[in-house]
Amino acid sequence: MPYTKRRRLVRTAVAVALGATTLAACGTESADSETESGPASLTYWTWTPGMDKVVDLWNKGPGKKDQITVTVKKQASGDTLVTKILTAHKAGKAPDLVQAEYQALPTLVSNDALADISKNVGDAQGSFADGVWQQTTLGTDAVYAVPQDIGPMMFYYREDLFKEYGLTVPTTWDEFAETARKLKKAAPDKDLTTFSANDSGLFAGLAQQAGAKWWTTSGDQWKVSIDDAATQKVAKFWGGLVEEGAVDNQPMYTPSWNKALNTGKQIAWVSAVWAPGTLTTAAPDTKGKWAMAPLPQWSASETRTGSWGGSSTAVTTDSKHQAAAAKFAAWLNTDSDALNALAKESGIYPAAKNAQTSGAFLKPPAYFANQADFYTKAADIAETTAPSAWGPNVNVAYTTFKDAFGAAAKNKSDFGAALKKMQDDTVADMKKQGFGVAR
Repeated sequence: MPYTKRRRLVRTAVAVALGATTLAACGTESADSETESGPASLTYWTWTPGMDKVVDLWNKGPGKKDQITVTVKKQASGDTLVTKILTAHKAGKAPDLVQAEYQALPTLVSNDALADISKNVGDAQGSFADGVWQQTTLGTDAVYAVPQDIGPMMFYYREDLFKEYGLTVPTTWDEFAETARKLKKAAPDKDLTTFSANDSGLFAGLAQQAGAKWWTTSGDQWKVSIDDAATQKVAKFWGGLVEEGAVDNQPMYTPSWNKALNTGKQIAWVSAVWAPGTLTTAAPDTKGKWAMAPLPQWSASETRTGSWGGSSTAVTTDSKHQAAAAKFAAWLNTDSDALNALAKESGIYPAAKNAQTSGAFLKPPAYFANQADFYTKAADIAETTAPSAWGPNVNVAYTTFKDAFGAAAKNKSDFGAALKKMQDDTVADMKKQGFGVAR
């Protein structure tokens, strides 16, 4: 769709591509910090539990001093919140601040819903790993949000059962495959892990680690490469393991999957830093029997991980106090007191590097009391987060993944065909919406 007003975000090639296809071309110009003065009352839409208690620290401290008051409005998460934000923005009534998952940022930016706050976040960039900060810039000089929490991926395994079956923790994906086969030969009733298609974020994170760039821009057009070589490699790898029966093909988060973890039928899980919470519920009888290690690599010379989950704090173009809102967003996600409160009240794993081994993260999760260096190791892994490349219709790609890969996993059929379906559906939807798509 053509745009009717040239916005600030069309200053780079990527931003041109976003601006040229916007669904809501007219927006509020970003405010420079020096143009604002006086009291500001801000509204923050977030789904994070306990956020009101964290915001109280701001309102009673820095906010009181600067006459900037923030009010929390609890919302649903995921696509539901994105839809609500866009609906409010079309009416010019979006809140000042919103919590947004990283993969949702391009959708919000392409609809002119998020402001460029690069002039108002100070030196916040230094608090985050490069691969994490990049997700809030969309590869441009603009800054559309401040990272809040992240989900660096890692490998979890039953330490006791690995020892029992003489297994070595895999450091490469080739070793991972051999470990799966060795276990299946020694214990046919057990599986190293499962390939699950009911959480698209897992596959996206694995592709990210492999070097995938699903959405990029070429001039004033988007380029969709969901079926790029890196992702094809990931799909072929997991499809092959499922087809030969080396790993299970049941979905995660089901009673059957929980039982497999709890009884030792499944003895490892490719997951993220938040896994201890899930294991606590899914496999309570195995507390203290698991250990965490870095994700296997595609090459022994690599040290890289993907992301599974995570969100940021963004400022909307509808806000009349963008500089004040950006100041709060930076404080929320870099201030030590705020980060300690977020960990305590909200249970998040912070994106800020300095908070990952302090405060609540000085001790390992109770479920991993046997691994004293859990969070030290997690912080090292988080530092290696690979860059990502999200686009304006991640929801369509994710939905197709669940359908196509879900069927392929169940039937042990061609994962390559499922990946092509994911690519084709995503491109077709972008063209339908009026986005320019490069060949």
